[in-house]
Amino acid sequence: MDVQLIHEDEDLLVFDKPSGLLSVPGLGPDKQDCLSARVQARWPEALIVHRLDMATSGLILMARGQEMQKTLSMAFEKRRMHKRYQAVVLGEPLPVPDAHGWSRIQLPMRIDYQNRPRSIIDFARGKPSLTRWQRLGAGPWPDTTRLLLEPMTGRTHQLRVHLLAIGHPIVGDPLYAPVEVPPRAPRLLLHATELAFEHPVTGQACRFVAPVPF
Repeated sequence: MDVQLIHEDEDLLVFDKPSGLLSVPGLGPDKQDCLSARVQARWPEALIVHRLDMATSGLILMARGQEMQKTLSMAFEKRRMHKRYQAVVLGEPLPVPDAHGWSRIQLPMRIDYQNRPRSIIDFARGKPSLTRWQRLGAGPWPDTTRLLLEPMTGRTHQLRVHLLAIGHPIVGDPLYAPVEVPPRAPRLLLHATELAFEHPVTGQACRFVAPVPF
């Protein structure tokens, strides 16, 4: 599996990560191959700013140096980074669009400490979590739908848990797909397809797109 370079400048790098590759090293010698290690072999100063799940493919931003990492991390915290994903889900969610055409999933989440690395919906102790979605069309199999997703908060596994919670899990999800549902894909059908932000040095509007591989 190859990591594709999407953009390079003096301050930052953007890559298209394949599904099945960790963003950062995991625990154990068999989990050292990852996006950050591969990138740092060529750009030693490159540092992770945000992550994608191992099973998720798509756009990842890396900073060149610690100061830029701090700057870009702050942009994520202040929600100045705009991310969009595409997914194929089971069934067809019922849209309740707002004035801009987006439907919402607004359910509080937290880590499931008894079943790591899973997350769960928890109305008593969960953190506020919001996902916006639009229907893009029919999925590649009967009774599946392709969605455009915008996570407005950054909880662990947010898109996967929110879609499961409304009864439409992502196809190919190894963690959250119901066991009674036969697998239809060899991978999680979730892809970070768009990343947009203002360049912290030049002030230029940046928008990067990675074609959906499924």
